[in-house]
Amino acid sequence: MELQEVLQVLEQLAPLSLAESWDNVGLLVEPSKSRQIKTIMLTNDLTDAVMEEAETLSCDLIISYHPPLFRPIKRLVQKDWKQRLAIRAVEAGIAVFSPHTSWDSMKGGVNDWLVGGLGSGQVSVLSQALGSASHSHKLEFMVRSSEELNAVLEELKACDGGAGLQSSNSSSIHVSITCSDSALTPSVQTLLRHNTPSQSLSILKLEKPPLPGYGQGRLSVLDHPVTVSTAVQKMKSHLGLVNLRLALGAGRTLESSVCTAAVCAGSGASVLSGVKADLFITGKSEKPDCVLEPLVNIINTSTL
Repeated sequence: MELQEVLQVLEQLAPLSLAESWDNVGLLVEPSKSRQIKTIMLTNDLTDAVMEEAETLSCDLIISYHPPLFRPIKRLVQKDWKQRLAIRAVEAGIAVFSPHTSWDSMKGGVNDWLVGGLGSGQVSVLSQALGSASHSHKLEFMVRSSEELNAVLEELKACDGGAGLQSSNSSSIHVSITCSDSALTPSVQTLLRHNTPSQSLSILKLEKPPLPGYGQGRLSVLDHPVTVSTAVQKMKSHLGLVNLRLALGAGRTLESSVCTAAVCAGSGASVLSGVKADLFITGKSEKPDCVLEPLVNIINTSTL
């Protein structure tokens, strides 16, 4: 397959629009020469060791869960290990792609997989993902006649305005249309050229529709409560890890009951803030200070 074909498949699996606004996802390194994608390497983090293995195996594409390039780059030099990896990828003709929080947000994605390690339960999304909408604004205005309405709508068509919904009374016609961000300014300028619409114009921002089951973080009300000790063992088995970091809340023991668990594949600093649960499960080594309450137990799934 060509690289663009692979990218289309990845987009279908997890649209990049689901990623957080601060994230750096998608194709991060694109080779100058086109080549068939025959061998793909999947890794949690792109390191020197991973790059060496990719070169040895003649990989065509590396999918790195965490983006190896995150902050803006002003130069490419060997002394910076991330820049060095980018240089090696370009020289070897290896493409690099990162999905990161788009995979976290997916229904059935990383967060759902993580929370599933504790067993079945009633799972809800902590930070709801929003869908995309072609139209972002609603324009409402009045016209005095069908002739004026037809003239205005004809001009709005050139602005790529949306379909009009109209209702009439004895003296005027109320019109409501939707438009995209790019069509907002020309649509408003068009309406301001007409006397009646300009005097009655109101502009409303449309909210993006929620995507049920998609978003960052999960909260599970367990069907079968477990002890902290059992939760740790379950997560070790689920992740295939020998060690996990555990912080016990004040007055809690390994035998304390866990009825609710909140999960975030990242550090959880923002997603888990204010969430009430018996157990937090996070995926990074940074301490989530904003959620470290005295009575909360925390499992950190990053390896020791």
